[in-house]
Amino acid sequence: MITIDCKKKISDDFSIDARLEINKGSFVCLYGRSGSGKTTLLRILAGFLRADSGSIKDGDRVLQEGNEFLSAGKRRIGFLFQDYALFENMSVTGNLLFARNDPQKAAMLLEILELSEFAKSGVEGLSGGQKQRVALARALMQEPEILLLDEPLSALDFTMREKIQEYLLKIHEQFHQTVILVSHDVSEIYRLCKRVYEMKDGRIVRTGTPEEIFLKTSGSQKFSFAGKIVDLQARDGVKVAVVAIGSQLCEVVLSNAEADGLQVGDEVKAGAKAFNITLRKI
Repeated sequence: MITIDCKKKISDDFSIDARLEINKGSFVCLYGRSGSGKTTLLRILAGFLRADSGSIKDGDRVLQEGNEFLSAGKRRIGFLFQDYALFENMSVTGNLLFARNDPQKAAMLLEILELSEFAKSGVEGLSGGQKQRVALARALMQEPEILLLDEPLSALDFTMREKIQEYLLKIHEQFHQTVILVSHDVSEIYRLCKRVYEMKDGRIVRTGTPEEIFLKTSGSQKFSFAGKIVDLQARDGVKVAVVAIGSQLCEVVLSNAEADGLQVGDEVKAGAKAFNITLRKI
């Protein structure tokens, strides 16, 4: 169990006062509006910032408590940024070996992330998605027990985001690190994370599964909204589409005929007709 119970004054108007527990080996998300403290909390956990008080523990390992403070380099925590933070003057392999001089490990990670053909290539010529995979491989070189992802996919297009999401799930399944993601993309959170910690004004205000946090299960007003299908499920002879609309998820029950031709990733229009909710592909 990772336990965080700490305070950090950032300015006269804003402080972090966070209390949460994260199961080891889980894939979770910090969610909230910009300025709610998500990135700052990640930096405190990583050891880039020191909390003013409280404790941070990774199982029996004390990362910070009282006068005890483990430096970032000793915490076994990997950090993946939105802007890659790669060395443009080095090759792909060179970036990985800078983190840890283990050519065999580097070659294995490049193979897993389908980057072997670019091993000797310069970083400057890679696409955004390729650079993010190189950054992910580098973060994994030191075999971190915790992997922190600070909106790493927000600058990528939809197709590339979905591809990198597949790699993240593959990496998590293979190496079983605790992964903490900061994201505003509800469909991304739904696909990747088992638990969501919602932040507001530096505090954790809600905790639950993506369904508990984002699904709207009440209300009958008429509507018509654009959304995206993030999951299709078969339940008791019908199909249920999970649709991301804005920052919320909703479930739409469909007959097999209504679900015919729909698939995950489709952009749809969700609307009300009489007392039924309908989906139309757009």
